[in-house]
Amino acid sequence: MSMEINGNYGHHKANYAEPIKSEQVQTRKMQEDKEESAGKKSVSQDEYISSEKSATKPTGLYRLGQDENGNPKVLFDDPKKTGGTDAKGQPKTKFDIPEKSAEKCTANTDKVDREIEKLKEEKQQLEKQIQSASGNEKKVRELERKLAQIESELSQKDNDTYRRQNAEVS
Repeated sequence: MSMEINGNYGHHKANYAEPIKSEQVQTRKMQEDKEESAGKKSVSQDEYISSEKSATKPTGLYRLGQDENGNPKVLFDDPKKTGGTDAKGQPKTKFDIPEKSAEKCTANTDKVDREIEKLKEEKQQLEKQIQSASGNEKKVRELERKLAQIESELSQKDNDTYRRQNAEVS
């Protein structure tokens, strides 16, 4: 494999002054912009006005409230649901009246709890059988295999996620 290298590099010229000139142009433009903005009035900007100073009540806000059981709850005051506007054209809101839900939903986990209790009882019985059958190795291995299976099933089912997923909703 052969490679030919051309030794003529005279066609390339480096101009190091060009980037410096462009930086000078940019700084000059920035200075001109500053001078122009100093002569003009400042542009209006957004500013914070607290709800105490404002004449109208804020709309569409989240606030803390209580549910029917007295537990803390986050409530949202939606201006679209209240309808209408006040004298100043602001949407009316219902701050004092929390929304009531039409239905009350309950979840029953009794069936799941019974299933878990049954598995725990089976585990205890198998542990007792293993202790009593300590002389027969074949029987002990089979009981230990069943015990491991029940323990893995318990680890999957004895948690809140499983209870929520398999709860009966009414």
